[in-house]
Amino acid sequence: MTDRLLVLVRHGQSEWNLTNQFTGWKDVDLTPTGIDEARAAGRALKQQGIRFNVGFTSALKRAQRSLDLMLEEMGQQAIPILRDQALNERDYGDLSGLNKDDARKRWSEAQVQIWRRSYDVPPPGGESLRDTAARVLPYYIQEILPRVMRGENALVSAHGNSLRALVMVLERLSPKQIIDRELATGVPLIFRLNADSTVASRLDLAA
Repeated sequence: MTDRLLVLVRHGQSEWNLTNQFTGWKDVDLTPTGIDEARAAGRALKQQGIRFNVGFTSALKRAQRSLDLMLEEMGQQAIPILRDQALNERDYGDLSGLNKDDARKRWSEAQVQIWRRSYDVPPPGGESLRDTAARVLPYYIQEILPRVMRGENALVSAHGNSLRALVMVLERLSPKQIIDRELATGVPLIFRLNADSTVASRLDLAA
């Protein structure tokens, strides 16, 4: 029986996660904690005995490095890796690089909360979660899902919002439900898919 395994992992803590800044498409690196989180994710996946056939990641180094560290822990560095900006984090536009507290002072707590947590209201010059989903989901359907349906085990290392767009579809969440769905850094989510691409089972490897 074909396993149809899809594993999603949000990258380890980044430098701007640590300093409470909006990151978006800014290409910041992992912190030492983020490195540890990515390695721990790799060890957790190794304990599951999963052999991956392909890795997917964004065009940003925090996700790429997290993938490399996970594969290193599993001894699976030789698998092909596909990188695409379709999997990039949501673009926060004018908020990118700003400390979240400073943004609240500038635009108000309520306005920043709307930009961060609404489904379809983008920040100035940036993307809403709906906009992010509009580029993530076609890539998933065209590039990732066909491989999984052929029986290739796929590991996706990406970002909180690009992965939330996928989780919304996989878990059949409404725009209202996805607003409250958080993805922790460095925690693998293991999905096994049915023959019709719906979710057969989901396992969260949070410690």
